Amino acid sequence: MPVHAPFCRRESIELQPLSAARDAEVEALLDAAFGSDRRGRTAYAIRGPARAIAAFSFASIVDGALLGSIQCFPVQLRHDEGGATPLVMVGPVAIRADCQGQGHGRALMAASLGAARAAGVDALMLIGDPDYYGQFGFTAARTALWRAPGPVERHRLLALGDGAPDVAGMLGPA
Repeated sequence: MPVHAPFCRRESIELQPLSAARDAEVEALLDAAFGSDRRGRTAYAIRGPARAIAAFSFASIVDGALLGSIQCFPVQLRHDEGGATPLVMVGPVAIRADCQGQGHGRALMAASLGAARAAGVDALMLIGDPDYYGQFGFTAARTALWRAPGPVERHRLLALGDGAPDVAGMLGPA
């Protein structure tokens, strides 16, 4: 059983806009969670140079310590038959190792998805564990014909929302 720091407890979760966290701390958290080579992953190629959507990006900060973060980015699915569908790419979601399993990820996801819904977003996507992200409604049901600019495990390419198209196309920056 993992040992959790006392300030990681579920009842201490306090979310703030991601801008409340220092960029260097967010980058260190992402490196710890995904490795310093993370920028070479397919998700980064899909996002391109875009900046995170501030209204949908949050941090879990307790007593000045960054425990977790979520970022969302504007992307699009360029349809093979012409046209494109704008999407919001959810992630990366990162939680400090000693705080995992305490509800920070679920709280960050709920805040981000709630903000996106409130803004009228009806097409979201991510690359992630279907068992975890399925609890939020993400599935691979509409993504079978989607392509990515790098390797991706098909079952991990997930979408949420009625606006997520079930058409052939290439994911990329908006």
